[in-house]
Amino acid sequence: MAANHHVFVLTSFALALSSIPLATLADSGTATFYQQYVPSACYGSQPQGMMIAAASHAFSAGGAACGSTYRVTCIGAAYSGIQDPCTGRSVEVRIVDHCPGRCAGTIDLSKEAFETIADSVAGIVKVTYDRYMRDESS
Repeated sequence: MAANHHVFVLTSFALALSSIPLATLADSGTATFYQQYVPSACYGSQPQGMMIAAASHAFSAGGAACGSTYRVTCIGAAYSGIQDPCTGRSVEVRIVDHCPGRCAGTIDLSKEAFETIADSVAGIVKVTYDRYMRDESS
């Protein structure tokens, strides 16, 4: 009987831990946007859709980020004087390119992806981002 109680407690504990949001593990930085999507460093002249991004040197790892999916969430204006541009939504983007030279943001989103999370008038916003593994079984 005591063994069943321990199994129940451990199962309940594991279930509770699995429900903790992964956003707490997210990195933070800034996001900007761009509008010329093809060609890209990762896929050449093959279009990859509209919900795409270019990685800065901060996490591109010399091209290793190509094809990775990230969940990006706006958390506020990058500059004072701009009211909160965030929409309250997150967006999933696929890394298809690298930011050229000195990238203005940590991640450079397609305009469509940027407008999902923020007003494009802001130009640059503070974000959290984390690598996202989609569950293909559901």
